[in-house]
Amino acid sequence: METLEAPVKAPAKKEKKLRKIMIVNSKATVDSVYAALIMANGARMEGIESEIFCTFFGLEMLQPKKMDHLHVATVGNPGMHIPTMLGGLPGMETLATVLMKKEMDKLDIPPVSEFLEIYKASGGKVFACKLALEMFHLTKEDLWEELDDVLTVGDFYNRAQEEGTQILFI
Repeated sequence: METLEAPVKAPAKKEKKLRKIMIVNSKATVDSVYAALIMANGARMEGIESEIFCTFFGLEMLQPKKMDHLHVATVGNPGMHIPTMLGGLPGMETLATVLMKKEMDKLDIPPVSEFLEIYKASGGKVFACKLALEMFHLTKEDLWEELDDVLTVGDFYNRAQEEGTQILFI
Protein backbone atom coordinates (compact mmCIF):
# COMPACT_ATOMS: atom_id res chain seq x y z
CA MET A 1 0.00 0.00 0.00
CA GLU A 2 1.33 3.35 -1.07
CA THR A 3 1.33 6.29 1.32
CA LEU A 4 0.38 9.67 0.02
CA GLU A 5 2.52 12.59 0.89
CA ALA A 6 1.15 16.06 1.31
CA PRO A 7 1.80 18.17 -1.77
CA VAL A 8 4.70 20.57 -1.45
CA LYS A 9 3.52 24.15 -1.51
CA ALA A 10 5.27 26.45 -3.90
CA PRO A 11 6.89 29.42 -2.22
CA ALA A 12 4.56 32.39 -2.06
CA LYS A 13 5.13 34.75 -4.94
CA LYS A 14 6.05 38.27 -4.07
CA GLU A 15 3.24 40.46 -5.30
CA LYS A 16 4.52 42.91 -7.89
CA LYS A 17 2.57 46.10 -7.98
CA LEU A 18 2.41 48.37 -11.01
CA ARG A 19 4.25 51.52 -10.03
CA LYS A 20 4.91 53.15 -13.39
CA ILE A 21 3.35 52.96 -16.85
CA MET A 22 5.22 54.23 -19.89
CA ILE A 23 3.00 54.68 -22.92
CA VAL A 24 4.45 54.90 -26.43
CA ASN A 25 2.20 56.70 -28.92
CA SER A 26 3.22 56.44 -32.57
CA LYS A 27 0.01 57.56 -34.29
CA ALA A 28 -1.85 60.85 -34.69
CA THR A 29 -5.37 59.48 -34.98
CA VAL A 30 -8.07 60.54 -32.56
CA ASP A 31 -8.41 57.00 -31.19
CA SER A 32 -4.67 56.51 -30.62
CA VAL A 33 -4.02 59.88 -29.01
CA TYR A 34 -7.04 59.67 -26.72
CA ALA A 35 -6.23 56.07 -25.80
CA ALA A 36 -2.77 57.21 -24.67
CA LEU A 37 -4.14 60.20 -22.76
CA ILE A 38 -6.96 58.26 -21.09
CA MET A 39 -4.68 55.40 -20.03
CA ALA A 40 -1.95 57.77 -18.80
CA ASN A 41 -4.36 60.04 -16.95
CA GLY A 42 -6.17 57.04 -15.46
CA ALA A 43 -2.85 55.77 -14.11
CA ARG A 44 -2.21 59.12 -12.43
CA MET A 45 -5.70 59.02 -10.88
CA GLU A 46 -4.78 55.62 -9.39
CA GLY A 47 -1.51 56.97 -7.99
CA ILE A 48 0.63 55.26 -10.61
CA GLU A 49 3.55 57.16 -12.12
CA SER A 50 2.86 57.77 -15.79
CA GLU A 51 4.78 58.89 -18.87
CA ILE A 52 3.88 59.32 -22.54
CA PHE A 53 6.61 58.97 -25.18
CA CYS A 54 5.58 60.31 -28.60
CA THR A 55 7.33 59.02 -31.69
CA PHE A 56 6.76 59.16 -35.45
CA PHE A 57 3.27 60.48 -36.25
CA GLY A 58 2.43 60.52 -32.55
CA LEU A 59 4.43 63.75 -32.43
CA GLU A 60 1.39 65.50 -33.91
CA MET A 61 -0.32 65.30 -30.52
CA LEU A 62 2.47 67.60 -29.29
CA GLN A 63 2.34 70.13 -32.11
CA PRO A 64 0.15 73.07 -31.06
CA LYS A 65 -1.06 73.70 -34.63
CA LYS A 66 -2.17 70.08 -35.05
CA MET A 67 -3.05 68.69 -31.59
CA ASP A 68 -6.69 69.83 -31.60
CA HIS A 69 -7.25 68.96 -35.28
CA LEU A 70 -6.59 65.21 -35.34
CA HIS A 71 -8.73 62.87 -37.45
CA VAL A 72 -10.28 59.43 -37.29
CA ALA A 73 -8.66 57.03 -39.77
CA THR A 74 -11.36 55.54 -42.00
CA VAL A 75 -9.16 53.59 -44.42
CA GLY A 76 -7.71 50.35 -43.12
CA ASN A 77 -9.44 50.71 -39.75
CA PRO A 78 -11.36 47.49 -39.08
CA GLY A 79 -13.14 49.13 -36.15
CA MET A 80 -14.96 51.42 -38.56
CA HIS A 81 -16.87 48.43 -40.00
CA ILE A 82 -17.03 49.99 -43.44
CA PRO A 83 -15.39 48.72 -46.62
CA THR A 84 -11.99 50.26 -47.32
CA MET A 85 -13.27 51.69 -50.60
CA LEU A 86 -16.02 53.63 -48.78
CA GLY A 87 -13.58 54.85 -46.15
CA GLY A 88 -11.50 56.43 -48.89
CA LEU A 89 -14.36 58.46 -50.38
CA PRO A 90 -13.97 62.24 -50.10
CA GLY A 91 -15.44 63.53 -46.86
CA MET A 92 -15.64 60.17 -45.04
CA GLU A 93 -12.71 60.92 -42.73
CA THR A 94 -14.14 64.34 -41.92
CA LEU A 95 -17.60 62.89 -41.28
CA ALA A 96 -16.21 60.16 -39.01
CA THR A 97 -14.12 62.72 -37.12
CA VAL A 98 -17.06 65.09 -36.60
CA LEU A 99 -19.26 62.24 -35.36
CA MET A 100 -16.56 60.93 -33.01
CA LYS A 101 -15.86 64.39 -31.57
CA LYS A 102 -19.60 64.94 -31.08
CA GLU A 103 -19.78 61.75 -28.98
CA MET A 104 -16.69 62.80 -27.04
CA ASP A 105 -18.26 66.20 -26.31
CA LYS A 106 -21.31 64.42 -24.86
CA LEU A 107 -18.97 62.67 -22.44
CA ASP A 108 -17.17 65.94 -21.63
CA ILE A 109 -13.84 64.63 -22.95
CA PRO A 110 -11.60 67.69 -23.39
CA PRO A 111 -9.66 68.62 -26.53
CA VAL A 112 -6.09 67.26 -26.71
CA SER A 113 -4.50 70.56 -25.62
CA GLU A 114 -6.66 70.74 -22.51
CA PHE A 115 -6.29 67.02 -21.77
CA LEU A 116 -2.50 67.37 -21.91
CA GLU A 117 -2.69 70.26 -19.42
CA ILE A 118 -4.86 68.21 -17.06
CA TYR A 119 -2.50 65.24 -17.37
CA LYS A 120 0.58 67.38 -16.78
CA ALA A 121 -1.01 69.05 -13.74
CA SER A 122 -1.59 65.59 -12.25
CA GLY A 123 2.16 64.90 -12.35
CA GLY A 124 2.30 63.07 -15.68
CA LYS A 125 5.32 63.41 -17.91
CA VAL A 126 5.45 63.82 -21.70
CA PHE A 127 8.46 63.15 -23.89
CA ALA A 128 9.23 63.36 -27.61
CA CYS A 129 11.46 60.98 -29.57
CA LYS A 130 14.72 62.59 -30.73
CA LEU A 131 15.03 60.44 -33.86
CA ALA A 132 11.45 61.17 -34.95
CA LEU A 133 12.00 64.91 -34.43
CA GLU A 134 15.05 64.75 -36.66
CA MET A 135 13.23 62.64 -39.27
CA PHE A 136 10.40 65.16 -39.53
CA HIS A 137 12.74 68.17 -39.35
CA LEU A 138 11.18 69.40 -36.10
CA THR A 139 12.76 70.99 -33.06
CA LYS A 140 11.70 71.09 -29.43
CA GLU A 141 10.47 74.64 -30.07
CA ASP A 142 7.91 73.26 -32.57
CA LEU A 143 6.28 71.23 -29.81
CA TRP A 144 4.00 71.84 -26.84
CA GLU A 145 5.73 74.18 -24.40
CA GLU A 146 5.04 71.91 -21.40
CA LEU A 147 6.99 69.00 -22.96
CA ASP A 148 9.31 67.49 -20.36
CA ASP A 149 12.14 66.63 -22.71
CA VAL A 150 13.31 65.09 -25.96
CA LEU A 151 14.71 61.58 -25.42
CA THR A 152 16.61 59.01 -27.39
CA VAL A 153 15.24 55.47 -27.32
CA GLY A 154 18.08 54.58 -24.94
CA ASP A 155 17.04 57.40 -22.60
CA PHE A 156 13.47 56.11 -22.73
CA TYR A 157 14.52 52.56 -21.79
CA ASN A 158 16.71 53.88 -18.99
CA ARG A 159 13.61 55.50 -17.48
CA ALA A 160 11.96 52.06 -17.42
CA GLN A 161 14.50 50.38 -15.15
CA GLU A 162 12.54 50.53 -11.88
CA GLU A 163 10.74 47.44 -10.62
CA GLY A 164 7.02 47.58 -11.28
CA THR A 165 7.35 49.47 -14.60
CA GLN A 166 5.35 48.45 -17.67
CA ILE A 167 5.64 49.75 -21.24
CA LEU A 168 2.46 50.00 -23.31
CA PHE A 169 2.59 50.62 -27.08
CA ILE A 170 -0.48 52.25 -28.58
